[in-house]
Amino acid sequence: MSSQHIEQSSWERAVRIIKPDQFDSNTPQTAGMRRISAVSKQLADTKGVWAGVTDVQPHVGTGKHHHGDQETVIYVVTGSIQMIWGDNLEFQADATAGDFIYVPPFVPHKERNAGDIPSQWVIVRTGQEPIVVNLETTDANL
Repeated sequence: MSSQHIEQSSWERAVRIIKPDQFDSNTPQTAGMRRISAVSKQLADTKGVWAGVTDVQPHVGTGKHHHGDQETVIYVVTGSIQMIWGDNLEFQADATAGDFIYVPPFVPHKERNAGDIPSQWVIVRTGQEPIVVNLETTDANL
């Protein structure tokens, strides 16, 4: 077998297409949202990223959490998000469809869909597995 044939065969398997019916909902969850893995070590043999989709229903807030040492990028596909963050959830900013959100490692946060339509997001994190550390919140209204 020629080295060109081996290289071409390797390239052939390099790109992965993951269809929605292949997504994996067996991933760490936080109250108020539904995370689904789309690109992971298991689904695409990733080397350093994880990606998935998340849905939050209208007028629903998530639990307070962080993602360990992973950086997180959120792209808002539909609806809107009120991002709430800080040790005491003292900061807030709004994002709508088309916006990107960056969340640094270890930042406690929660999201709220204050709108009247479901909000869907694409999430990308550094790391092959999604880290989710759910935290206790002292204010149930957040």
